[in-house]
Amino acid sequence: MTNRSREDFSLNKRRKLRKRRVALVILVPLMILFAFTAFLGTHFYGEFKRTANASFEEIEGREKSPHREEAVKIDKDNFSMLIIGVDDSEKRGFGENSRSDALLLLTVNQKDHTAKLLSIPRDSYVFIPQEGYETRINHAHAFGGPKATIETVENLLEIPVDYYARINFQAFMEVIDALGGIDVDVPFAFSEQDSEDRAGAISLEPGLQTLNGEEALALARTRKIDNDIERGKRQQEIIKAVIRKAASVDSFSKYDDVFDAIGSNMKTNLTFGEMKYLAQFAIKDPLTIESKTLEGQDSTLGGAYYYQLDQEALELLKTDLQSHLELHDGPIEQ
Repeated sequence: MTNRSREDFSLNKRRKLRKRRVALVILVPLMILFAFTAFLGTHFYGEFKRTANASFEEIEGREKSPHREEAVKIDKDNFSMLIIGVDDSEKRGFGENSRSDALLLLTVNQKDHTAKLLSIPRDSYVFIPQEGYETRINHAHAFGGPKATIETVENLLEIPVDYYARINFQAFMEVIDALGGIDVDVPFAFSEQDSEDRAGAISLEPGLQTLNGEEALALARTRKIDNDIERGKRQQEIIKAVIRKAASVDSFSKYDDVFDAIGSNMKTNLTFGEMKYLAQFAIKDPLTIESKTLEGQDSTLGGAYYYQLDQEALELLKTDLQSHLELHDGPIEQ
């Protein structure tokens, strides 16, 4: 294998690892919050409200998207939501200026109860409106947080971003630790790096056992044993284990810590009422979700790696998302 081939192989490994890791970081806190609404008592309902209020963060100067004549009403209109996964662990400084590890854009059509979930590669070479030049899309968050990231996605796809949720890497582990761990049947023995990137820090033997947050994350993201299909099944089982543990009577006394873990690791412009509506909407009739990707190819500019988007495929994707949201016009003139 040539040096160039080794570099390409290493890049692909890192990109795949980030996608798997961030998918769990994003999904677990949201699923916990939404699932709780199905069985919360009076006390826990209040805790859910407290957590939602602690997570709420409006974006200054942005009452609505420039692609909207009026702000959406989540209980009536089709809407979109940008989920921003940020790895701001202690090793990386916990900074607000950290780059995004992954971006997921969710569009929801309430009439036909469908959703499209678009994964945006972190190294996508795009125009950053706040800075006025092209670079990797994950730089947008470092330049201007969620606002700059949202504006960049809107400029790229020419659709409104109505809501956002920014969730950091710590949430996944803290939720599981707050629950006292989760019971998982580990299918094989393996060693994996931990959340601080220390090689071989996590070692597990096969069998049913209680995993803490670090161990669950290692099981979810290891790529040394099987294939992507089996890895996806493992991740699904871990998420199910989290929900089972959260729903158990034994976990009721731990809900305060669970809510604290979510509240301190997520920021969103969804209000408590909007979160409640989303939970009821999803529980009543689960969405049919279609996964979408941004097509492109690996590229280098000035010796740096980028993901160069396929412009023809991008135009088709724009039309698809605009149609799904039932948009008929472009951006509204300010």
